[in-house]
Amino acid sequence: MTRLQQLFAEQGQSPWLDNLKRGYLRSGELGRLIRAGIRGVTANPTIFEHAIAESKDYDEQFASLIRRHVGVEDAYWDLVIDDIVQALHMLRPLHEDSEGGDGFASVELPPSLANNTAGSIVAARSLHEQINEPNLLVKIPATPAGIPAIRQMIAEGRSINVTLIFSVDRYGQVIQAYLSGLEACPGDLSGIHSVASFFLSRVDTEVDRRLDGLGTTQAQALRGRAAVAQAKLAHRIFRARFSGPRWARLADRGARIQRPLWASTSTKNPDYPDTLYVDNLIGPDTINTMPEHTIAAFEDHGSVARTVDERVDAAVEVFDRLRDVGVDTADVARTLEEEGVAAFSQSYNRLLARLAAKAAGLAGR
Repeated sequence: MTRLQQLFAEQGQSPWLDNLKRGYLRSGELGRLIRAGIRGVTANPTIFEHAIAESKDYDEQFASLIRRHVGVEDAYWDLVIDDIVQALHMLRPLHEDSEGGDGFASVELPPSLANNTAGSIVAARSLHEQINEPNLLVKIPATPAGIPAIRQMIAEGRSINVTLIFSVDRYGQVIQAYLSGLEACPGDLSGIHSVASFFLSRVDTEVDRRLDGLGTTQAQALRGRAAVAQAKLAHRIFRARFSGPRWARLADRGARIQRPLWASTSTKNPDYPDTLYVDNLIGPDTINTMPEHTIAAFEDHGSVARTVDERVDAAVEVFDRLRDVGVDTADVARTLEEEGVAAFSQSYNRLLARLAAKAAGLAGR
């Protein structure tokens, strides 16, 4: 049994792959990873930028679309949706075997909609209707404009991956959007799925930068501790909110919990363990989405043991100490949210520019 398989079989955590590219679909690599224990796939504009720009796997389809006078942005979405649909079909048996527990693939809205509630609703609805697969998750960022869009999609019975969560306060809003959306949705709720994606390594990168700027011994002692601590606090909120009378009424109608998903799990600081964001956050009803090198590191020397709800008091202490030394964690979250949206927008726009140049070259032939 692989460590990925052990994660689910022994600890109830679902390992997902944080990457998608056509080469994996054609070569059988995604199928190999599924057999090794991967139970879902996530993708974002940066992942697709690398996949499409750095490979010739898409050239033939792109050229055909351009010759049919499909616009560059529409052609991009054709490429992306084809990959997502193929991944969904490969994951469908797992989705059915797990009775809807896993086997999902996620696709992100255009980043330009991150601060546009109405536009996000229209785009998310369109993707669900266009792809129309039960194991599709459409990603909506947890921005102030995204929260009401998330609620509306859940109320319509559409499955959502809530992304770019950087604080426990915003996470509370995400849970509220999910619960109120379920309450507004009539009938059986068992076909609605959602995950809440906490981004981890970016939190440590930004907090560490601020701690380094403070330069004190007390500040230095807190480096590399914020992301895991915050995830543990989020997990405590998750357990509290998905219990009690309100949740029981929804569960009686077939509602499924909105699982926390640990994202951005590739360790950015080489001084930190390369399985830092896996080993320390293992537990039931959670997901960890990992890039290939983190999967390889975990398979080589990761630990499979329940850790997500250990030392929660120490996690509270970390945040108390961050406040005491002068780190404004609310400002950290705002900064990371803005940077996350900007990074995805830059990737999206860069790729569209490269595709436009390629289209111009095809037109000149």
